[in-house]
Amino acid sequence: MKQELIDKYNKSVPRYTSYPPANFFRPFDGEEYLKDVDESNEASEKNLSFYFHMPFCRRLCHYCGCNSYPMAKEGRIEEYVNALHKEIDLVAKHLDKRRRISQIHYSGGSPTAMPVRVLKELNEHLLSLFPLIEKPEIAIECHPGYLTARDWQGLLDARFNRFSLGVQDFNEEVLRLVNRTPSELPTEEIVAILRGARVSINMDFLFGLPLQTSRSFQQTIEHAVTIRPDRITTFSYGHCPWIFKRQMILEKAGLPSTEEKALMFQKAKDVLHEAGYHSIGLDHFVLPNDELLEALRSHRLHRNFQGYCTRRTTGQVYAFGVTGISQLEGAYAQNTKSIDKYISEISAGTLPIRKGYQLTPNERIAREVIERLMCNYHLDWTHLAEDLSVSVSEVKGAINFDLERLKEMERDGILRLTENTLEMTGEGNPFVRTVAATLDPMMVATDKKFSKPI
Repeated sequence: MKQELIDKYNKSVPRYTSYPPANFFRPFDGEEYLKDVDESNEASEKNLSFYFHMPFCRRLCHYCGCNSYPMAKEGRIEEYVNALHKEIDLVAKHLDKRRRISQIHYSGGSPTAMPVRVLKELNEHLLSLFPLIEKPEIAIECHPGYLTARDWQGLLDARFNRFSLGVQDFNEEVLRLVNRTPSELPTEEIVAILRGARVSINMDFLFGLPLQTSRSFQQTIEHAVTIRPDRITTFSYGHCPWIFKRQMILEKAGLPSTEEKALMFQKAKDVLHEAGYHSIGLDHFVLPNDELLEALRSHRLHRNFQGYCTRRTTGQVYAFGVTGISQLEGAYAQNTKSIDKYISEISAGTLPIRKGYQLTPNERIAREVIERLMCNYHLDWTHLAEDLSVSVSEVKGAINFDLERLKEMERDGILRLTENTLEMTGEGNPFVRTVAATLDPMMVATDKKFSKPI
């Protein structure tokens, strides 16, 4: 990666896990959300994707940018779980019972800080209400620091079939500095337990932390590929201390330079490619038989709040729990961040929605453009217009189509243009967020703050 490209294009831009980004959301309430839920039954996307936010952690990592809280007492956890069940029922009565579940996803916090029986009961509740597609994804993000062999088996019994192991780094000095508990069991033993059940295994790693170097992170990824999980994710640490104050601890410890961080990613990618993994999006790597790779090759890779997915598994997302964000075809809605208010309002039969956003027709077009670029590194204006049942000129009119700016990026080797396509170059891929922001009309004049791509 050329230093001049880093200097020019490594600017603060949205991550685009949603469009528009969540910091554009406005005040919203439960009644508005339920109207959108009713309308979602008539949307083109019929699959149901459910998300549970489990906010509790036994120990808060200094780098964390999630909505996390210290572990509560047993009675408080029971109240929270009861509220989750009530929220399911409040939303489910507005959903067409013929619709099928394609995804269930647990994140946090640390979902595995919760008792396994609790997770099983929540799965059983949803599965009693709606049918399933063939081979749905029932996924959970796992903190391996506190899980025994019995716990892993319990998660399998709870019908989870996709596991993301939050390894972050195999260097325990790095983990101690960032306040993360190392794995209770050797990672190889965990993978052996899960592999025996023929489930999908993902391992998550984080680069850009204090004490990490390009060489040390390369060694971590080299260790990972010997274990051979189905997917490996290399997340770039997003340093946003103006939002997450605890990240200031890492700033004082000393963060790697931008150049060193870029080298971490490049060396990790080289190791993964040499080991037979293929790049998916910004930070995911998969084995050759993965359905995500097939979707990418046909330019049909998709993403929602659950992560990268195929059109087969994607669905409109209905979120439960504090700060959970629902992602419907025409709107977003986010729950309160207060655990107290969440429990009390759900107990009173009210949905605790605080923020949201209803997209205009043009914003739906812009969302599709940015999502396709972020997922596939490729835009075909004619195909996009056909899929949206609009003209190419309407697509370009809905975004900030600045041809001169795009040609400048082409001269810099970031992307390639033809009359009908825009495609990222391999060298330009790390700056896909920057290109997406260039096409985003909301970025033309904004005072919002974001993290950098590298």
